Amino acid sequence: MDRRDFFKKSMTVGAAVGLTFLANNKSTNSIFSQDKSIGMPDLVAIKGGEAAAMFDKGIDAIGGIGRFVKKGQTVVVKPNIGWNRTPEYGATTNPLLIKRIIEHCYNAGAKKVYVFDNTCNEWSSCYKISGIENAVKEANGQIVPGNSESYYQEVIVPGGIILKRTKVHELILNSDVFINVPVLKHHGGTSLTIAMKNLMGVVWDRNFYHSNGLNQCIAEFCLYKKPDLNIVDAYTVMKQNGPRARSMDDVSIIKNQLISTDIVAIDAAASKVYGIDPEHVGNIKIAYNKKIGNMNLDELKIRKISL
Repeated sequence: MDRRDFFKKSMTVGAAVGLTFLANNKSTNSIFSQDKSIGMPDLVAIKGGEAAAMFDKGIDAIGGIGRFVKKGQTVVVKPNIGWNRTPEYGATTNPLLIKRIIEHCYNAGAKKVYVFDNTCNEWSSCYKISGIENAVKEANGQIVPGNSESYYQEVIVPGGIILKRTKVHELILNSDVFINVPVLKHHGGTSLTIAMKNLMGVVWDRNFYHSNGLNQCIAEFCLYKKPDLNIVDAYTVMKQNGPRARSMDDVSIIKNQLISTDIVAIDAAASKVYGIDPEHVGNIKIAYNKKIGNMNLDELKIRKISL
């Protein structure tokens, strides 16, 4: 299947897997509670349009990037760059979204914007093939490796039952603002990869998570550090064979994006977009029970935007 056929097929695949509710406003309202955004919303849900335009509208609705980034501050942006896949596979974060986030940060007066991931495939190929390295450079950001233990420092996880300590990339420790930008996709071990799981890319020893309770460790890391802002890329969504995808038949273009300061709320909302009850995603329920965030969407002020 060539790329033109992929984009034609994607909407058919989406319908087949139960994503038809994303095609119109009426069905979208059945996922999220009615718009109660009097004042600042807890979560913004944007659909339609292109990634950069969705972010422009969404970040404005949640107070603008200046709410999070001040003049002279350093920012670290953490996408999913874990796999040496091109963007249409949905295995990594949309590079156009990353570029636009960096541009907004500089417009707010950021001193420096860094981007990195502790990748699964060889790091330099992931950075290049995903398109993220080029996007970062075009926006005058700084792409930083995460492939050496020397970049990581040990921290204590307060309240951790299993994950009591871990080594965290120095950018997370030293930057003023932390922006988390996962891609929504299928994962064999946790059902979904979203915002909390994306934080596995800021630690050195991922094998500990896999060997000692993956969902528990994912949730417990948030006891140590939660991002200042989370942006879920659900433009191209991998519906099966995650986290890497076997072919473009595994993905569907649905053109959605979510923005929130609450990492549990955004994961709960993203799971709904995907078509899974957040009660059935282990790390979401664990994090909610630990009071890391709120998974009850009907208790949130949600602003919905259609482009």
